[in-house]
Amino acid sequence: MKRPHLLTTVALIALASPAFAVEKTDVLTTYADIAAATYGDSLITAQHLQGAVNALISAPSAENLTAARQAWLAARVPYQQTEVYRFGNAIVDDWEGKVNAWPLDEGLIDYVDASYGGPSDENEFAALNVVASPSFSLSGTTIDATAITPALLSETLHEADGVEANVATGYHAIEFLLWGQDLNGHGKGVGNRSWTDYGLADDCTNDNCDRRGEYLAAATDLLVSDLEWMTAQWVDGGQARTELNADENVGLAAILTGMGSLSYGEQAGERMRLGLMLNDPEEEHDCFSDNTHNSHYYDGLGVQNVYLGEYVRVDGTLVSGASLSDMVAEADAGLDTEMQTKLSSTMRALGRIKSAAEAGFAYDQMLERGNEGGEALIMDGVNGLIDQTRSIERVVNVLGLDQIAFEGSDSLDDPNAVFQ
Repeated sequence: MKRPHLLTTVALIALASPAFAVEKTDVLTTYADIAAATYGDSLITAQHLQGAVNALISAPSAENLTAARQAWLAARVPYQQTEVYRFGNAIVDDWEGKVNAWPLDEGLIDYVDASYGGPSDENEFAALNVVASPSFSLSGTTIDATAITPALLSETLHEADGVEANVATGYHAIEFLLWGQDLNGHGKGVGNRSWTDYGLADDCTNDNCDRRGEYLAAATDLLVSDLEWMTAQWVDGGQARTELNADENVGLAAILTGMGSLSYGEQAGERMRLGLMLNDPEEEHDCFSDNTHNSHYYDGLGVQNVYLGEYVRVDGTLVSGASLSDMVAEADAGLDTEMQTKLSSTMRALGRIKSAAEAGFAYDQMLERGNEGGEALIMDGVNGLIDQTRSIERVVNVLGLDQIAFEGSDSLDDPNAVFQ
């Protein structure tokens, strides 16, 4: 079931702030340059994914399905590093649900195992299976879905009937179409969709292979167009960059709001601690592909990127410039050392989760009740993220900013509420 994300309300700024030799405008420029680069890399890798998807649809094979999956995994690396731009930038928050909403009721999209169940009081369309439904009724209106188009997905199906679990677009819809359901529970293994689900003529399995291909192509085309739009917002003259620079202190608050909200409520809380409390493999961020360890790692790296003012592009080029770290070091060198140390500590903890998963200890297994090793790995990451948030709060104060509200999570702030 899709959980709602709380939108951050931020940005009352203190009237007085200290003067710095490092220009605030230069720090904001670096932040926007990194945004343009990370969204640009997300676009480039999504275009590679688009090419791989088109190859799979036109010439279905096990090799082409594997290539499409690898392209999807590669596309996640830069995108996860953009998530630190959420929460403080309204233009990103208003857009993000199109490309990265999760979890999703995958039965909306395609066939699912019988254990998945059917429609529920919460979601009438939980098992709609658009791939198998050339027409259906939505809010009393008959919808013609003969052609599965980007417009059908984005304008009709996404969050259909006002239900957030009806995720019809974005990375996770594509992930499901490439991997299928992961039915392994806490065991090893990913979704095992066969290439023959896109097979031609007699090679087709599970019916509607042509429509499944149409859906996959439409969702991937949408992802590319959405990333084209967001990338354009961060180049010189783009709306996001212009809004960021309209007020220097509000701009700095946006950076710190993204860092603190992603670190605390979103990643430590909703993406890590909550899943461990529920011992639920469905709480994985990339649950069909078992790529959650990488999503956690690159989310954390995104926070470190914007503090240090540096990002390594997918082609190996470094984007860097004046940073929050420079500004904090000028005001309080000890705090800058503390902040950098805690970011490094968090990245080591997230790196241990990543390394363990790559060595065969799947994130699903880490979430299993009673798995002390998995719990220790995840909680080290959670605790590192919480600890660095406390230092981010101190950075807010030393820069003369005030009353920035970071996103919270019941799993951290009111654990009993999780089970009510």
